Amino acid sequence: MNTVPTLALTMGDAAGIGPEITAKALLLNPGLRDRAIPVVIGDADAMRRGAEFAGLDPEAVRVIHSPRDATNDPHLIEVIQTGPSLADVPVGELSAKAGDGAYRFVVEACRLAKEGAVDAIVTPPLNKAAMHAGGHRFPGHTELLAHEFGVTNYSLVLSAGDLYIFHLTTHVSLQQAIKGVTPERTDSVLRLAGAFARSLGKAKGRIGLAGLNPHAGENGLFGDEDEKILKPSVDRAQQQNINAYGPLAADALIPQAVKGKWDFVIACYHDQGHAPFKAVYGDDGVNITVGLPVVRVSVDHGTAFDIAGQGIAREASLVLAMERAASLAPGWDLVWQEAQASEEALGG
Repeated sequence: MNTVPTLALTMGDAAGIGPEITAKALLLNPGLRDRAIPVVIGDADAMRRGAEFAGLDPEAVRVIHSPRDATNDPHLIEVIQTGPSLADVPVGELSAKAGDGAYRFVVEACRLAKEGAVDAIVTPPLNKAAMHAGGHRFPGHTELLAHEFGVTNYSLVLSAGDLYIFHLTTHVSLQQAIKGVTPERTDSVLRLAGAFARSLGKAKGRIGLAGLNPHAGENGLFGDEDEKILKPSVDRAQQQNINAYGPLAADALIPQAVKGKWDFVIACYHDQGHAPFKAVYGDDGVNITVGLPVVRVSVDHGTAFDIAGQGIAREASLVLAMERAASLAPGWDLVWQEAQASEEALGG
């Protein structure tokens, strides 16, 4: 790995705010170049249009053919053209063509990571419906990345500061999420959280598992999943020297975590983790995928079709994602090794 890591910065959905916030992040934040070499994996025409929307020079976009061609000039947006031009994609509208492009950008970033050409992947938002319309039936970025790297033991992790929120389930219906809270999945994520904690030098960091039901079931009054599924998994994790506790009432656990009592939280389903996290942290949060062989950090917001093309989209979350990716990349081999060891211990 280079002293300064190379980031594959996928452009996201060309119809959304991805090109605009990418242009702002790269041209308005020159200090990033001291920490990373960002290379956009996307479409040059869409990037030029995004730069114009942002009030920046479209001539700053320069096409390169490989990450090693990047100069890291803070006045340039260096792009690896991936597929045909998306110049005719209408801004602010769901587009199968844009969805297919966003999919291609991620696949190309994964290919470069597998080859060792980049050290981390940073992802502006894609639109799930557009990706589906483009013929790619993945629930979201996380599942697509897991597919490309061939991993099964992974978790979407929201992060702000020193707090990390893992998820047992994410982009499924609530009914499917309840079915997805199994002993196997709970064991897997508890071990993954423990492995991630060790890799960060926080082996004693407190891991709180949120209850599935209100009040973590209230001793069976509101459902028995907490007692029959979650509690035995926590017991097994503690026997393996993982500093886990729970299940705990989510409405108490997450506010305590925000105040610093917990280092890691495991939410049972998407909104249990995402809703309070976004309410508290907004643009100060990012999304990390733990369980991949390469760092992946994403913004924690969507494509925002309603404001695309207006020049008002904020790049703060993308800048934070790039900074976090740059900081995690040098030590990610240990994260991956710990994740593999965790899966092997589960018989994966």
